[in-house]
Amino acid sequence: MQQHRIIVLGAGYAGAVAAGRIAKRLHREDIALTLVNAEPDFVERVRMHQLAVGQDLRPRPFSEMFAGTGVELKLAQVTAVDVDRKTVTVTAAAVANGTGEETVGAGRTEELPYDTLVYALGSGWNSQGVPGTAEHAHDIAGRPGALRLRDRLARLDAGQPVVVVGGGLTGLEAVTEIAEARPDLDVALAVRGGLGDWLSPKGRGHLRKVVDGLGITVHERAAVTAVAADHVTTADGTDLPAAVTVWTAGFAAHSLARATTLELTDAGQIMVDRTMRSVSHPDVYAVGDSAMALGPGDKPLRMSCATGSPMAWQAADAIAARLTGGKIPTIPLRYFNQCISLGRRDGLIQYVTADDRAVSTALTGRLAATYKELVCKGAAWAITKPTLGLPTRRRHIRVRRSLTHPASACQTQV
Repeated sequence: MQQHRIIVLGAGYAGAVAAGRIAKRLHREDIALTLVNAEPDFVERVRMHQLAVGQDLRPRPFSEMFAGTGVELKLAQVTAVDVDRKTVTVTAAAVANGTGEETVGAGRTEELPYDTLVYALGSGWNSQGVPGTAEHAHDIAGRPGALRLRDRLARLDAGQPVVVVGGGLTGLEAVTEIAEARPDLDVALAVRGGLGDWLSPKGRGHLRKVVDGLGITVHERAAVTAVAADHVTTADGTDLPAAVTVWTAGFAAHSLARATTLELTDAGQIMVDRTMRSVSHPDVYAVGDSAMALGPGDKPLRMSCATGSPMAWQAADAIAARLTGGKIPTIPLRYFNQCISLGRRDGLIQYVTADDRAVSTALTGRLAATYKELVCKGAAWAITKPTLGLPTRRRHIRVRRSLTHPASACQTQV
């Protein structure tokens, strides 16, 4: 009996959770499950602002996280996806040994066939087309960018100006972390609208108090239209001095999907149904920032860890159900709160409606910082506990023999 080949592309929060959950749901004798990722360790993306200011993060090697699960980790860069031929092209990454980086095998190209694909390549920073951003700004959308910023901040002398562009969750966490870690710097925040204008009055008030207490200069209604080596320019022509510019004005879906025949949004996200299945290619599922999924009120879910994991649960459960002939469960995709760290000693937990609108209730201060830390730890822990919330009787279900052959894969639609 030929195994059903499942490939998961990307091992961020969504991809890693999906791979682990699929492994726990299906017998390993029935499936060949491959997780493709360019790095050997799990990257806690929600902590990149901490890495950027010099904090050391706990290493989380996939070799340990997926030990004994049946998940095969392939360290490689995904270079192409052919959803019509059902193949993925990858280029092998350098592998590490006990003495450092070893380049044997690195750069070798390989084509991997699949029966079911889970696309979870995530997103990167979005320059919004602003001139000079790519040349002069720093990002914290991933570990390489955070490490480059870390090195640059370490070389700054006291009194030099740092400007963080973007007033969303990433921007707020970055600017407060930098200001707390380096009180000797002149730290500023440039936001398109008002500071925390989507928060409740209590949330906005606490945010303002923390920002003022850290000595951060806030430029409100100051959309940045250009970035230079030593300053940024706002829409009204004002130049703000910046020895370092940190760009956090949104994320953009990984560009690889645009080279496929998958049905996409204008922003390059893969269109999926309620089970995270591509609306154009039934053998492809997309989760996390790569996918355009709808939540309560048919509103698009925002790019976030908060939605990536539930999307992964839904995709994994749908794949298992379709392969075993079971009923497809429905995972609630809704919001409960927005968790914002404001340095290491303060935080803001803004409670929201199911469709992500702020309500009057908010948790602030040290208790909120502790809450946020528990959320971050819980998100990483969930990678190693992919069956969280699964009834015992639904674990390790046998794949229906008639659906294990590649030629039968397209017959698994429900």
